[in-house]
Amino acid sequence: MTHAPIFPDKASTQYAAPLRTHQEQHRSQLREQTAEELPAMTTPKTPTYPFERSHSIVIAAAPEAVFDYVTNPKTWPQWLPSSHDIDCEDRPMRFGDTFHEHWSTRSGPVALDWLVIACERPRLWIGLTHMSVTGPIVVQYVCDVADGGTKFTRTVRNPARPKTPTAEMIARIDEEAELGLGNIKRIVESRA
Repeated sequence: MTHAPIFPDKASTQYAAPLRTHQEQHRSQLREQTAEELPAMTTPKTPTYPFERSHSIVIAAAPEAVFDYVTNPKTWPQWLPSSHDIDCEDRPMRFGDTFHEHWSTRSGPVALDWLVIACERPRLWIGLTHMSVTGPIVVQYVCDVADGGTKFTRTVRNPARPKTPTAEMIARIDEEAELGLGNIKRIVESRA
């Protein structure tokens, strides 16, 4: 497993426009609501702190097998300890699909509504959700052909965190990511 710094890449910039369109549509819907009805996800007036973390692993399987497994949210509880239950069809999610995840944090359960904002099988998948503690959450999966199979990279971005994560939080993120990627490798390779 590798931990690589994330820099803007073609995939990130290519999907910036659809993300902005989604955000603009959401803002337009919010403007139509009265002030009392506005949800907690209004734009913060305090500074934000973008955060990104990326983890990779090589899996001895074809990119399609890895991609179809990780982009089916019903599989997430099999490999990601914080994901407990997913409400969606049992299939890979494609561009425009939505699904609901029951997730856990140290402070308790969280319900997340996801939107798939990019899907280019078998290489790229990006999902978007929002959590009051971290703001927007963008998860990106990239599957690249590599010696020995597929290099799978999972990147988590919080583009507008209200505060920087502590070293302890980053260590927990890295620990869970390593466990999750190891689980994906074990499960997908057992099916190959």
